[in-house]
Amino acid sequence: MAGRFLPPDGRLGGDGPDGLAGSLLSILEDVGAHAGAIYRLAPDRQVLEMTVLEGLPREFVRPWERVSLTAPVPVADASREGRLVWVGGEEDMVRRYPGIALALPYDFRLAALPLATATADYGVIFVLWPGSHPPRLSSGERGRLTAAVAGLARKLAESGRPGPPDPGPRTPVPAGAVPPEGLGAMVARLPEGICAMDDHGRLTFISPRGAALIGESPRRLIGAQPWTVLPWLNDPVYEDRYRAAMITQQPASFVALRPPDRWLCFELYPTVSGITARITPAPVEPENVPVRTSAVDPAMPTRVGAIYHVLHLASALTEAACVQDVVDLVAGQIMPAFGGQALALLVAQDGRLGVVGHRGYPPHIIEQYDRLPLTSPTPSVRTMVTGVPSFFESAEALDQIYPLAVAPDDGMAAWAFMPLIASGRPVGTCVLAFSRPHRFTVEERAVLTSLGGLIAQALERARLYDAKLELAHGLQESLLPHALPRLPGLTAAARYLPSTAGMDIGGDFYDVIRLTDGTVAAIIGDVQGHNVTAAALMGQLRTAVRAYATTGADPGEVLARTNRLLADLDLDLFATCVYVQLDLRRRRACLARAGHPQPLLRHPDGGVRVLDVPGGLLLGLDPEAEYPCAEIPLPVGSVLALYTDGLIETPGTDLDDALAELGVELARLGDQHLDELADAMIRHARRTSRRGDDIALLLLRLTAELDP
Repeated sequence: MAGRFLPPDGRLGGDGPDGLAGSLLSILEDVGAHAGAIYRLAPDRQVLEMTVLEGLPREFVRPWERVSLTAPVPVADASREGRLVWVGGEEDMVRRYPGIALALPYDFRLAALPLATATADYGVIFVLWPGSHPPRLSSGERGRLTAAVAGLARKLAESGRPGPPDPGPRTPVPAGAVPPEGLGAMVARLPEGICAMDDHGRLTFISPRGAALIGESPRRLIGAQPWTVLPWLNDPVYEDRYRAAMITQQPASFVALRPPDRWLCFELYPTVSGITARITPAPVEPENVPVRTSAVDPAMPTRVGAIYHVLHLASALTEAACVQDVVDLVAGQIMPAFGGQALALLVAQDGRLGVVGHRGYPPHIIEQYDRLPLTSPTPSVRTMVTGVPSFFESAEALDQIYPLAVAPDDGMAAWAFMPLIASGRPVGTCVLAFSRPHRFTVEERAVLTSLGGLIAQALERARLYDAKLELAHGLQESLLPHALPRLPGLTAAARYLPSTAGMDIGGDFYDVIRLTDGTVAAIIGDVQGHNVTAAALMGQLRTAVRAYATTGADPGEVLARTNRLLADLDLDLFATCVYVQLDLRRRRACLARAGHPQPLLRHPDGGVRVLDVPGGLLLGLDPEAEYPCAEIPLPVGSVLALYTDGLIETPGTDLDDALAELGVELARLGDQHLDELADAMIRHARRTSRRGDDIALLLLRLTAELDP
């Protein structure tokens, strides 16, 4: 099986590496899994670091060597939620963890469990089963796995001491090793070629017939990965088949063209210790084989691991909406994946390079990076201007090119400066810094350079989103009342919550209007749509209702006039509305409703009922529509709740059930201060992460009797 490995600093707490590796192997054997790993919590307890790996080469899991606890991956979920996370196959992975499905597009089963006791959290374990395993974890497997992981956690708790230094990986199979003489002679007599690879893809044996079919000396092949020695096998498609066989533990095959015209079929038969391959001539025509036929430049190999690494991180960036989302995703997933300790995203604006987001840097260092003139001879500015990435593996390497006066004196020891290029133009620089000297491999440089462009595209989209959102919110706020009037005998509280299903302007509105001494009007409504037209119409309706209300018209007449106005505008938009006229001296309310949800009334004794107000058509449908009025008593201490449908409409929830739940909340907390009550009533809407509509809420409470 693949040897364990430690983080570069060799840090390991609790049981030593050999003990952890042995415990992991025992767990894998006990539950019939073929691969797994142990993660330990980093000292900051915000990142999981892979400490022991068995059954897979390290490069297979490189994107997840270090995982932020906020990352959407099974090990982070298991640690954060303190539970076993089971992924039952490829479709399950695509649905729940699409980023991992992109990076490991194979069929396998996975379980992740927290490595913890009742008093301490040490990290996480994950184990893999082949694709042939049932999609459900049996109760016996679950019990054995949970018990074994709990036992290891207790063992770590009892040891409580630093582990010994890493003694190094297990001794690999020596180059040139061959099977026993008798077996070698038997294999040599077979008409097809036979070769064996270890769990890192290195050839440990090839039969004479196999070497002849490949057309290469066995001495040159033994100990090397075939795709690194043979240019015609240096194609991500072929390496991907090897990865698929190792991860799924299922046979795989591919057909490749050995130049100039010899097609060969490779059949891969995996075990946990490696792969046996059968090589035979393939009697096919080139046009029937769906693979590339051109040799890849051996000087610049394209590793499939690097491709999947980029895909995984790119999928995370597609989830970013605003600039802060981009910063959080880069810092939470990309920075840990490469082992960085600090990050800064710099964007050019007004002739200067400014910081739009950072992580891990103290404020005085951010001040040094911020507002740099584009003529400044610093690595961050030069990277953006030239569009060429720069990698400095130590402070000495940086000093050789940039004098200390203009180099980032940030306390770090290695840096990667990636240009942010969007639509062919440089927009900024991403700085990734390491607290210790760091060697950037060719693959790592390629991945970071590719990510620079992806980050730039995500950042440009996010900046445009933020600009539009700021404009939308500014317009929205200008159309809603800045403050509700203070009136004797009445208190009011209002809340507005934008939807989360986009950044468009909403059409929800509310208002409280002083009419005469002791008479007040209140209105709440919702214009169809989430755009500038809907917002403009909302402003017109609010103004119209104010104008009609001050004429002394009753609620039904106010809505009828507003309806005719909306119909005359001919905008093909409709609106719902509830208009309430309150007589504070008589302690009565007169209501009219146009297609809007029924208000709620909480009585002073705590009882809540839905007001059965007769409703007319939506505003704007029929210019001749009428709106009947209903009059109700409002004793002192009662609370009238007006709201838009966004408060009770959530995906998968019955409207009657949602309204009943809202009534229970109003009954339970109705004696609170009105602002606290408004917060409590709207709080349950925030629990829905993706709301498709805005929410407006207006609460009115009679507080004292006025003289008649």
